[in-house]
Amino acid sequence: MQTWSLVSICVLLSIIARWGVSLNSYSGAGKPPMFGDYEAQRHWQEVTYNLPIQEWYFNTTNNDLNYWGLDYPPLTAYHSWICAYLAKTINPEWVELHKSRGYESTQHKLFMRTTVLVADLLIYIPAVVLYCLYLTDGSSKKKVSVMFCFLLYPGLILIDYGHFQYNGVSLGFALWGILALGLGWDVLGSMAFSLALNYKQMELYHALPFFCYLLGKCIKTGLMGRGLFLLVRVGVTVLATFALCWLPFLAEPSQAMQVVRRIFPVARGLFEDKVANTWCSLNTLIKIRSILSGDSQLYLSLACTLLAVLPSCIRLLTKPTFWHFKLALVNSSLAFFLFSFQVHEKSILLAALPACLLLNDLPLMALWFLQASTFSMLPLFLKDGLLVPYIVTSLGFLFFSIYLLSALDHCSEDKLRLGAYNKLFCWVLKMDLAFIVRWKFYISIAAMVGLSIAAAVLIAPPHLPDLFPVLISTTAFLHFLGTFIHFNVVQFSEPPSRKSQKKSN
Repeated sequence: MQTWSLVSICVLLSIIARWGVSLNSYSGAGKPPMFGDYEAQRHWQEVTYNLPIQEWYFNTTNNDLNYWGLDYPPLTAYHSWICAYLAKTINPEWVELHKSRGYESTQHKLFMRTTVLVADLLIYIPAVVLYCLYLTDGSSKKKVSVMFCFLLYPGLILIDYGHFQYNGVSLGFALWGILALGLGWDVLGSMAFSLALNYKQMELYHALPFFCYLLGKCIKTGLMGRGLFLLVRVGVTVLATFALCWLPFLAEPSQAMQVVRRIFPVARGLFEDKVANTWCSLNTLIKIRSILSGDSQLYLSLACTLLAVLPSCIRLLTKPTFWHFKLALVNSSLAFFLFSFQVHEKSILLAALPACLLLNDLPLMALWFLQASTFSMLPLFLKDGLLVPYIVTSLGFLFFSIYLLSALDHCSEDKLRLGAYNKLFCWVLKMDLAFIVRWKFYISIAAMVGLSIAAAVLIAPPHLPDLFPVLISTTAFLHFLGTFIHFNVVQFSEPPSRKSQKKSN
């Protein structure tokens, strides 16, 4: 009873934090003609409510795809339709065809912000609570502490409640899938993750670990017996879920192909803006887009992504434990973010979700990465007028994670999983790796604070207008690359303890 009281208090505090951020500005507020992501979500409601389903993804006189055309899978469109139906009931002007373009009002902002919170309350927050209570080791107080820090992750709050998106829906479905697999409900987990994929195609970042974990489990169980039966059940579940989501578009092949073309726009190029991935960081030294053709860029990113994700997936396939599954989710999503095609800065949230799963096992490393992931989106937050929410949520998350999870106290080589590094470097020189990691963390936080202040206060030289975005993205890239290497090393080392290994199996 006391545990659930603490859970209720923590959930309430996280809701207050979310609503506090939502009182601020949003993407593209008062900035015609395209406005921003807030208008994109509103426009999708306008389109899905007023046009027949066959026109949602096609360029017509009533649906200009150059003005925030739908470019997410069908489940996003259905969600927009539901929100539009509610909007039409409250105020028809909010979704009136053509005339509602760029609509802004206090009442409409309240409605849109509420739809995000309701989606979180229905999908994301319950998944976080159940994961932390049932799949996290430790006392009840420790589980609630992990849950509170999980819910306070500033990156997701600032993007969904500040910038304005519905990332909590796809991440929530993915987390339900992870939770189900952790509890041994493989078929339900497959269905939940299929829903995540049908809400946002970027959930492909997590697809290979799901596939390898389930396939490895089938092989381990025996492909001539129970393993084959499980494989068939999972396959049928995935196909049925996709078929139901895509059913209105399957009548004509051209309909389905148009949806696919919209959700995978390869013509946009290798990267956009200043993203903290390999290609954008490398582009400051080598102008990749000038040297390579569009097709060459696509093939290069595909090859690098597959090579980066391969070791982690092979390890998971041969050792399909829940511990390796969690690490593979981090490694796969980071591999996609660092090396794949057409990456947006907000895609780092896909790596942040599995990193949150490790807050209990590797608190310092998880906290460090999550702080860097929020920092990497600072140029976007500054553009949207979210500097104060960025400071408050980041400091709050840092404080509570260090205090409640004792992140800086868990700095021994054993708890940081640095044993593999000792084996690699012991023949060169004796080093106190835990001491080095702790000081690297302090320096890293100081660098992020310094760059945040500089980007907010200073004006870049006229000949270097993108100086601060480039410095921020490059700094964050180095953090992400280091995290990717570290978690791959951890995945190839031993699990945290026999107790955790037993529970994972």
